[in-house]
Amino acid sequence: MNTLSYKTVSANKATVNKEWVLIDAEGEILGRLATTVAMILRGKHKTNFTPHVDCGDNVVVINAEKVELSGTKWSDKEYVRHTGYPGGQRFTPADEMMKKNPIALVEHAVRGMLPKSRLGRAIFKNMHVMPAIHILTKLRIRRKLN
Repeated sequence: MNTLSYKTVSANKATVNKEWVLIDAEGEILGRLATTVAMILRGKHKTNFTPHVDCGDNVVVINAEKVELSGTKWSDKEYVRHTGYPGGQRFTPADEMMKKNPIALVEHAVRGMLPKSRLGRAIFKNMHVMPAIHILTKLRIRRKLN
C-alpha cells in the first residue's frame, strides 16, 4: 500500500488557482447573495481549501442596486455606526443606505461573513461590486453565476 497517496495537500500562494467569477445581483436576496459570494471568496467550494491561505476566487458583483430584502427589512433593518464622540451612535435604515450607496449594502453583508483577521481583510479585496452593468473589458470572466 502506498502511504504517500494519503498525505493531505495544503495549498499555498504559489499553488492556488484563482479565477474571476461574475455574479448578477438583480432580484437576489441580500443575505443569500452574501453567503454565496463569501463562500467563493474564501475558496470553500474548492477541493484544496486551506483555512489559513487566500485560495478563493475573485468575484465581480454587478447590479448591486437591484438587490432585494425580504419582508419589512427595508424599513426595519438598521445599520449602526459610531462617530467616536460620546453619544455619537448613528443609525441608518436599509432603504436610506440603498439610496445613498448601494455598493456599501452588499459589501457590509459580505464583510460580516468573512474572518475578522488579516486574512479576512486580504480576501475582501478580491471582491468588486458595481452598482449597474458596466463594460468589463479587461477582466477574463471564467464563470457566471445567476
